[in-house]
Amino acid sequence: MSPYNAAKGVVVNLTRALALDLGKKGIRVNAVCPSLTGTGMTEDMMDDKKLLAKFAERISLGGVCEPQEVAAVIVFLASDDASFMTSANVAVDGGVSASNGQPPQE
Repeated sequence: MSPYNAAKGVVVNLTRALALDLGKKGIRVNAVCPSLTGTGMTEDMMDDKKLLAKFAERISLGGVCEPQEVAAVIVFLASDDASFMTSANVAVDGGVSASNGQPPQE
């Protein structure tokens, strides 16, 4: 997991650095940070009920993110409605990033 987590950290910091570098040119730089998303890349995981149950413990909105849910955020960030947004790392993760890693407390 170390290389995966390091790469995620690079995206966060690169987004911020590029936003600073390119803002003066009117270029906005934002990133979308999804959680487990149902795509071809994750289709083998979708049949693993035990693994999905582990993910569900940390996804407060439940379920798996759908590609159109990520796409909707990207469309928003590219729109004029987000014209003053830059350097944002937008979580599209159903609440995973709010978790401290502990199992849900009922």
